[in-house]
Amino acid sequence: MMTTTVTAASFVQGFLYFVGVFFVLYLIGYSTFLFLSVTVGSSILYRRKREAHYQNQLMVDCYVPISIIMPAHNENVTVESSVRSLLTLDYSLYEIVVVDDGSTDDTAQVVIDAFGLRAIDRPIRLQIPCEPQQGVWVGRVQGVPITLITKENGGKADALNMGINAAQYPYFICIDADSVLQYDSLREIVAPVIERENVVAVGGLVRLSNGIKIKDGRLTHYSLPKKIIPAMQVLEYDRSFLSARILFDQFNGNLIISGAFGMFRKDYVVACGGYDRDTVGEDMELVTKLHVFCRTNGEDYLIKYAPDAICWSQAPDNLRDRVKQRRRWHTGLFESMTKHWRIFANLRFGLVSFFSYTYFLVYELLSPLIELFGLVTVAIAVAFDFINVPFMIMFFVIYAVFGAVMSLTAFFSRVQTRDLKLSAGDVARALLLSIFEVTVLRFILAITRMIALVGYRRKERRWEKVERQKIDAEN
Repeated sequence: MMTTTVTAASFVQGFLYFVGVFFVLYLIGYSTFLFLSVTVGSSILYRRKREAHYQNQLMVDCYVPISIIMPAHNENVTVESSVRSLLTLDYSLYEIVVVDDGSTDDTAQVVIDAFGLRAIDRPIRLQIPCEPQQGVWVGRVQGVPITLITKENGGKADALNMGINAAQYPYFICIDADSVLQYDSLREIVAPVIERENVVAVGGLVRLSNGIKIKDGRLTHYSLPKKIIPAMQVLEYDRSFLSARILFDQFNGNLIISGAFGMFRKDYVVACGGYDRDTVGEDMELVTKLHVFCRTNGEDYLIKYAPDAICWSQAPDNLRDRVKQRRRWHTGLFESMTKHWRIFANLRFGLVSFFSYTYFLVYELLSPLIELFGLVTVAIAVAFDFINVPFMIMFFVIYAVFGAVMSLTAFFSRVQTRDLKLSAGDVARALLLSIFEVTVLRFILAITRMIALVGYRRKERRWEKVERQKIDAEN
């Protein structure tokens, strides 16, 4: 009996040893990635700030025609202010296409009344699949053409496909109906296209509009949101958009462009079938599909990131909506990665496969399961008295502090390079919330992502219901 007990204990001890080695390597890998990405991102932002004057002088007379597509479903609270903000953009050649995807409120009527649109009989050529149109209204405000299309409810991806079909220009931008573009966003997002003719997509920087004030597309007041949930998301967004996306941009490795603000070359998107209407993560799926399409067909292409092209978007201001948002994101991540699994360990895709896809697989998609496995392992180690509790606590504290420092570095780098002013109270809140995000909210969202992964089932094409607030933007 004693021999069996000793054997079991030895087995558990050996198992825990290998698990411990795995998690040390796992954390070293993630910490190294986080450190490199924040360091590279910060240095590039500071360099771009020094070069900003020269770039602006170079681009002053360079314009690329752009169609701005705004899909909307029950957005009567924010759609007028969002469209009106687009009329203040410092850009010459663009049109606005609003697609009302089967709203049950008066979203379409708000747009018609606010901008004096008139109904026309205009058939739209469906180059990519979408639900049929119901009506088309057009107008011109401040020299900018505005088109409103109403259609049957087909989901966000379906609405975007309709907008692409209706777009008249060779490049299109997607923007959410609760978002506001900064006045120079179009000039910044087309810069990579002007510099390199083989650019097929460009991602912009999404920042949270909670707690800010905008006038004529220019930021007039900046502060951290008063509520805890969106304030922590500010830190997370700066860490994500600053670090990972700038690093991936160095080797054409970005697999995601936020659905809130991204620009695409229309002919390439049409050629690869447009947005996938059967996924909730249509933004990542399209970018991943563009990589596959271009590599498979031997195209010389670039997918770029423009960190100075800024879109201000609303964040959920309560935990319930934040959890719903994160569950939807993780479901979309799962669908995109499983649909394009051939990228994994495929020499044809180079660093897109061995760095980008592997990162998203290990540290994004599977991380909730890995973290749960780690917690179970800790519980087993405690039960068998195979763990040094003080050392474990010290290790966790060091890791939490490291994560918080990386978040703060990204946050303050963005504040500094954009010449934003923070109050002493905001600085103190950022310090405290960075710790709270790493030690508490991270685990709540990890559980949410794990549930999305384990309990996955294909969703119907529908819009998530999120409560909106009016954007504090003046024109």
